[in-house]
Amino acid sequence: MTLATTWSTAMGLDVPIVNAPMGGAAGGRLAAAVSAAGGLGMIGMGSAATPDQLRRELAILQGLDRPFGIGLVHWVMVDRPELFEIALAAQPTLLSVSFGDDWDWVRHAHDAGVKVATQVPTVDAARRAADAGVDVLVARGAEGGGHGEPTVGTLPLLAEVLDAVELPVLAAGGITSPRSVAAVLAAGAAAAWLGTVFTTCAEALTPDAARDALLAGTETELTREFDVAAGYRWPPTIPERVLRGSSVNAGQGVGMVNQALPAAQTIERLCWGAEALLRRWV
Repeated sequence: MTLATTWSTAMGLDVPIVNAPMGGAAGGRLAAAVSAAGGLGMIGMGSAATPDQLRRELAILQGLDRPFGIGLVHWVMVDRPELFEIALAAQPTLLSVSFGDDWDWVRHAHDAGVKVATQVPTVDAARRAADAGVDVLVARGAEGGGHGEPTVGTLPLLAEVLDAVELPVLAAGGITSPRSVAAVLAAGAAAAWLGTVFTTCAEALTPDAARDALLAGTETELTREFDVAAGYRWPPTIPERVLRGSSVNAGQGVGMVNQALPAAQTIERLCWGAEALLRRWV
């Protein structure tokens, strides 16, 4: 398999695939499987993350000799600063911190020798992150599952951000098939940042009932209902995208997810298919 980008090669990856650091789904087992298969496996700490939880998931990566990453929610990290300390001590290949306006964490991460990323929903947000010294941006389109600012679709956002900044840009939001992976790579993305397609993998923390719902689901909706009920401090501008009529996070590409494959097979299917399409187009 020869699917690669300048960024993925520089990061030590075999393929330009990153599993989104989804709280409640992307634990150490999934991250280890994605990394072992040549992508960048990310451990995700969500709204209810605790330092002990992060320690447990990181322990699963003991002995892994591949790149890996950690994803934190900014306001959760502010409430529980030990999460940031543990993340830096683990020396991840990439640390993603999203959904905040304060950028002091970037300097601290760089001082620890850790490269950083953040998700951006607009070109203005991309410029602010670039000015703050972020190493790589994740252009997260409105199609994405879970929390995000639903302002611009993935492909228009990716194109605008690529033109606006001189940084590697990963594409996120609704990417669940070989065709959509090929599309964002052809547009210039440094890698595809995938969530929903990995939530059904055997290695994900996804509960069985939620996995079954994802495999059967086709429609999504935006809601703040569950965050309000749980008392989470997500602002009104950042709802979560879920399967219609449920509390299961899912992106708009969920209808293309109909097999619960291991992470390695998921990556192989996505990359072989994307490479075949890209070869056909050039």
